[in-house]
Amino acid sequence: MDTERLEFFRNLLKERLEDILGEADKTRTDMTSTVAPFPDPTDRASLETDRNFTLRIRDRERKLITKIREAMERIDDGTYGNCELCGGEISEKRLIARPVTTMCIACKSRQEALERAKGQ
Repeated sequence: MDTERLEFFRNLLKERLEDILGEADKTRTDMTSTVAPFPDPTDRASLETDRNFTLRIRDRERKLITKIREAMERIDDGTYGNCELCGGEISEKRLIARPVTTMCIACKSRQEALERAKGQ
């Protein structure tokens, strides 16, 4: 992959990382701000449900942060865009859709088919 395309993907990953970290800061601020006591238990339960949902999303994003940093390391070491299984090139369309991917579509499809077969 040429340098210009690598920079495109580096910027794409960097923007995604900044978005995730910004949302994490917003969540932390929202959850640590003092909330007036709820006289209605249903309102309190609703707030707790919303907070739990938000925390699950942030946990998934925390895992994505690791994948983004690993992708940026692959850009630095020159392995970005290469499938970790077959060594072939990952299509640019796939990288745009999922810039943290480590497998080409053929290898990922085979892996998913094997997982489905094991699950049956």
